Amino acid sequence: MISLGLHGLGIGAGAQRTVIDAVAAAAERSGFATLWAGEHVVMVDDPVSPYPYSPDGRIAISADADWLDPLITLSFAAAATNRIELATGVLLLPEHNPVIAAKQAASLDRMTGGRLSLGVGIGWSREEYDALGVPFEGRGRRMAEYVAAMRALWRDDVASYDGEFVSFDRVRVNPKPHRRSIPVVLGGNSDAALRRVAEWGDGWYGFNLADVEEAAFRASRLRALCREVGRDPADLRLAVALQDPVPGDAARLGDAGIDELVLVASPPADPIAAEAWISDLAGRWMPVRN
Repeated sequence: MISLGLHGLGIGAGAQRTVIDAVAAAAERSGFATLWAGEHVVMVDDPVSPYPYSPDGRIAISADADWLDPLITLSFAAAATNRIELATGVLLLPEHNPVIAAKQAASLDRMTGGRLSLGVGIGWSREEYDALGVPFEGRGRRMAEYVAAMRALWRDDVASYDGEFVSFDRVRVNPKPHRRSIPVVLGGNSDAALRRVAEWGDGWYGFNLADVEEAAFRASRLRALCREVGRDPADLRLAVALQDPVPGDAARLGDAGIDELVLVASPPADPIAAEAWISDLAGRWMPVRN
């Protein structure tokens, strides 16, 4: 049975505390599986870098919109809920210090009893990397190394790591995650992104895919890459967001081996209206789970 996630917090109206509380609590009551929150640290008015998830190469979100930090957003969502899973979708990990990111993620995971999945990606905006003083080139290698270092910090009481981009020796970083690890879900729809998932990810978040057919094709490609590197594809959790989904898509995605369909939508600015909005979404989408 495919589960339903919601990617709607942290941006615009979804960046208001009262709306976060209302949406998170109502989504949990209605049976949504996961609340997702994405990230951009920097937006620019006239980007040169093409947005890879739309046909025209432009992101639909205005550069002057409020965009909260995803871990802070999910912390507030966690405080309003008890069971619903939480996921960054995605944290642009190469833009972060991995030791600090490991501590922040572990703190949230511990405080929520192990409800966090850390969705990470390499990003697409050279302007954002330039503003943060991080090299745009090599960001895929940087992310892989950061994840390896973070897993060492989560796993080992006294951790060491020596790599190209990060190095530390016999350090203690506490708290540890609830289960001494946090699932790392990788974003990106390209073959290079899927290969990263197959080689060292715990799951995949395919974002803004055109339709069920593209999602099924990408999932099939991912399973083939897993077999190439000797991994069991069943060990991965697959979540996708479609450009214009309809309720009938959920069952078809489930048949294609997708575990979660993530609805990407912006809530209304009024918290009472936001609760009604969740109820409407649940009324239209939850029957597909029965």
